[in-house]
Amino acid sequence: MEFERVVPASGNLQVAGKQFWLGPARAGLTVTFWADTSVIHLLVAGTRIKSVRSHLSVADLAQLAARGGRSAGPAPLPAGDAAAFEVDRFVNNSGLVGLAGHQVLAAEILGGRSAGIWIDGETLSFFDPSSRELLRVRPNPLTSEEIQRLRGLRPAGPPPRPSVEPVRVQRRVSATGTVMVCRQVVSLGRTYTGQTVTVHVAESTITVELDGQVRVIQGTTDIPVRHVKANKPREVSDVV
Repeated sequence: MEFERVVPASGNLQVAGKQFWLGPARAGLTVTFWADTSVIHLLVAGTRIKSVRSHLSVADLAQLAARGGRSAGPAPLPAGDAAAFEVDRFVNNSGLVGLAGHQVLAAEILGGRSAGIWIDGETLSFFDPSSRELLRVRPNPLTSEEIQRLRGLRPAGPPPRPSVEPVRVQRRVSATGTVMVCRQVVSLGRTYTGQTVTVHVAESTITVELDGQVRVIQGTTDIPVRHVKANKPREVSDVV
């Protein structure tokens, strides 16, 4: 799907509940959105300026079509001098990788594993080397000269795509009957204090397994999962 939006004076565009920061310097410009359920590309005057993981569902795309959207052509991926490349790197325990002298944050949750990095002029897309599942997208701090000097550089394969499966995590219910998931407080009730619950985090929903039943909560943040395991319960000696 393709559609246009004009950047407001604040520089902060909003589409289907998600904000896209473009900056006040771009106020008044018309931005073309190329969107599907996997990725969203933003273009100004035909030039791609940003790519982010999509939060849109099939229903969202249908609503955008009804509001003037149109069927899109091929995804605006880099070509020619702006061709994409790939490298493989090990993510350290702090979630960082080294690229041409830059320490780039992949994600804390990726610490201790290898990741492929799909590099274009605007973004670094971290992906699983075996499945090409998209794991994280970060701004690209590298110049074209730095990219060309990267160890193990190779022409890019197909762009990585997000998994359609939700992320499965565990959380321990607090004394107030809540759990924290992606910085969103989810209330479950004091009855469950101290219990460990399984939570499935999808693009727009948080699903909690509780007493053999499932509760579905609307997600209110776009912050990625950082911790998979539940917090260790406090001992009496831990309390000051």
